[in-house]
Amino acid sequence: MAVKDVLIYPDPRLKEVCTTIDNFDEPVEQLLSDLVDTMVEAGHSVGIAAPQIGDLRRAAVVDVSKSKLGKKQENHGLLQMVNPEIIEKEGSQVVREGCMSVPDYTGNVTRAESIVVQFLDQNQQLQVVRAEGFEAIAIQHELDHLDGFLFLDRVSSLKTDLFRRKQK
Repeated sequence: MAVKDVLIYPDPRLKEVCTTIDNFDEPVEQLLSDLVDTMVEAGHSVGIAAPQIGDLRRAAVVDVSKSKLGKKQENHGLLQMVNPEIIEKEGSQVVREGCMSVPDYTGNVTRAESIVVQFLDQNQQLQVVRAEGFEAIAIQHELDHLDGFLFLDRVSSLKTDLFRRKQK
């Protein structure tokens, strides 16, 4: 319904732990819609979490299906997640991540290769999804935002694993 401004680090709201959504009402539907609109408008984003638009409720959206990395693998398309929780993790891999809230840098981060996440979807239905590869990475990244973590917090060495983006 609306494209929102994305908060940029070091905005303190990005370090807040988000609150559980107890009532799935119209404002929650609006939040999910705003997250999707903001992600799509960015053009290159595969996910966004509520705190990135200044909303401290536990909601995030992920869609890797249009990304060159996501198209190479099976994925679930648009995931609209309320109160998401990772209930299983398998494997470990180091991946390069970026973030709309940290636009000038990318970094090497260790993530699980495969996850199982449960959440309420936009229809208030409980979903349990197994995600692998790029989709699993994107979900882990967005769920970190709900707990006040940025990928910067997961970089093992700021000297060797953080990289300035090339300016266009």
